[in-house]
Amino acid sequence: MDEDKDVPSADHDSPWKEALEVYFEPFLALLFPSVHAQVDWAQPVEFLDKELQALDGDAEQGRQYVDKLVKVRALSGIETWVVVHVEVQGSPDGSFAERMYRYYARLRDKFSMPVLSLAVLADAKPGFRPSEYVDDFWGCSVSFRFPVRKLLDWLDNWDELESSRNVFAPVVMAQIREKTERTLGRRKLWKFQLLKQLYELGYNREDINQLYRLIDWMMRLPEPDEER
Repeated sequence: MDEDKDVPSADHDSPWKEALEVYFEPFLALLFPSVHAQVDWAQPVEFLDKELQALDGDAEQGRQYVDKLVKVRALSGIETWVVVHVEVQGSPDGSFAERMYRYYARLRDKFSMPVLSLAVLADAKPGFRPSEYVDDFWGCSVSFRFPVRKLLDWLDNWDELESSRNVFAPVVMAQIREKTERTLGRRKLWKFQLLKQLYELGYNREDINQLYRLIDWMMRLPEPDEER
């Protein structure tokens, strides 16, 4: 039946990059509250795309992960660079932890700045939970641990997301449903529900327009269904 056919593949890279730039503070508040509490939000944040591209200038287009580098100031007064890695592949990358370590080491080496690496696992594989990179050869070893948030875990606390006043919550909900609802009928149902909630939660017009665009970007439907 038409309602059971597969839905189009979504563009993950672009909406996540935009969502992080527009809503970086609520992103940290929702996913990494202990980190959020240590940032001086009275100071402006700065996105360092050029610095990150210098480390990975030959990255392939259309890749299924997102990396952002953000400069913040801690309440202690120290400038810190936060690297956010978002893994959204259907088949998670086995080298994810190594890639996180590589970025961390390169940033520390090139810029001599305190670096915090955060991982958001937006994929659909419950067992994929890298949180550490370890290399040990002939007694020479390195162990790199990093904070991780698995979005699928919110399926067990969906009410918390639905009632949240955090403006980043609809982005998380859209990503989860994009990964877990693979038929057209279910996708249409959830997309309509999420867009409806933007009005019910009382967001301002600017946020409604921005979130509508991000959700529409993440949860693609065939063109006739998009028009309806």
